[in-house]
Amino acid sequence: MAESSTTLTELHGIGDLLAAKILTRTAGVGRFRSEAAFASYCGVAPLEVSSGDVKRHRLSRAGDRQLNSALHVMAITQIRHPTPGQAYYQRKRAEGKGHKEALRCLKRRLADVVYRTMLRDRDPSLIAPA
Repeated sequence: MAESSTTLTELHGIGDLLAAKILTRTAGVGRFRSEAAFASYCGVAPLEVSSGDVKRHRLSRAGDRQLNSALHVMAITQIRHPTPGQAYYQRKRAEGKGHKEALRCLKRRLADVVYRTMLRDRDPSLIAPA
C-alpha cells in the first residue's frame, strides 16, 4: 500500500487488504460527482420504504457488493471499538433505531469519510480534513 500513497489505512477498521479493495473497485475517486454518488455506487445509499404511516429507509441491494462488504467490515470494527463511529452508532440507537438501521446509517457516514479521504489523497488542497 506504500506505493499507492493512500491514507485510507489510517481510518479505523481499514487495513491494507480493505484499502486495496476500495482503491481497485472504485478505479479513481474522480469518477464520482459527489459523496452521494459514491454512496450509491457502494450500495449504502438509503432507499425509502413506506407502508401506511411508517416510513423507513433500507439498504440498496444495488451497487458494488465488494465495496459494500468493505464498508460493512469497517462499520462492525468501529462499533466494537471506542471510535467516533461507535459514538455515532450509539447515538442512532438512542434515537430509537434498531441495530440494522443504525448500522445502515453508520455505513453511509463511513462512505462519506472514505470518499473525502480519497479526495484528499488525490489533491490535499481540495478538501479540509473531516
